[in-house]
Amino acid sequence: MHHDSAAAPSAAAPSALALDDVSCTFAARDQPGRRYTAVADVSLRVAAGEFVSVVGPTGCGKSTLLNVGAGLLAPSTGTVTVFGEPLAGINRRAGYMFQAESLMPWRSALANVMAGLEFRGVPAAQARAQAEDWLRRVGLGAFGDRYPHQMSGGMRKRASLAQVLVLDPDIILMDEPFSALDIQTRQLMENEVLALWQSKKKAVLFITHDLDEAIAMSDRVVVMSAGPASRPIGEFTIDLERPRDVAEVRTTPRFIELHNAIWQVLRDEVLKGYQQQLQVKAG
Repeated sequence: MHHDSAAAPSAAAPSALALDDVSCTFAARDQPGRRYTAVADVSLRVAAGEFVSVVGPTGCGKSTLLNVGAGLLAPSTGTVTVFGEPLAGINRRAGYMFQAESLMPWRSALANVMAGLEFRGVPAAQARAQAEDWLRRVGLGAFGDRYPHQMSGGMRKRASLAQVLVLDPDIILMDEPFSALDIQTRQLMENEVLALWQSKKKAVLFITHDLDEAIAMSDRVVVMSAGPASRPIGEFTIDLERPRDVAEVRTTPRFIELHNAIWQVLRDEVLKGYQQQLQVKAG
């Protein structure tokens, strides 16, 4: 009896990030007076320490959801809560890793990783020590003095990752961060992120159009419908053992089974999304 009551509060603990009935409507750029709904009635939760991926066709509003979670975009309707508190303005408990380059070209790797700490008023010596520690953790200990143009794509991604993680966010938001990398570098980075996540157990919301990547990394995969007015149409628990190697796990029978099940839901949406893209181009 006592054991149950002790377990109850954690079961009721608020989600790290919760979107409830979120819709985002914008003015259509090319048609004055017209409105465009990117996502409609989306409810999505990420528990503390949970790794959740969102997959869907191009243009399905995946990045819109991440911007809402980051507080960069206020939803037209619905609510966003962070550890049970309503989100107003920027989500200070989240770190954000974009698809695009986030490094400042005029700063070295070390200075880039120190930047966020400096903006928060951390003393220079302390900021430097923490930045050096994170560069070591992402395998760039010897490259702190290199500028972005002197680094490979994979090294720049490692530096971007250190830049996010040095701030010790409780929630990590990632928007297709590895899509520009070659497959070997990408798998190295995926394993790197999983190893760091495993040790720190942050809440992660990961946006990708790569179903293999989503399954290999996540605890849960959410499938979005094709836009406009995109919404979640499927949610899958990924019951693959951890720790995982993203290359090895893809050959296991359970991975293939999950891939087939999710692809059944995703395939029609990808085809719809593709048709829409063709119409936009033709129009």
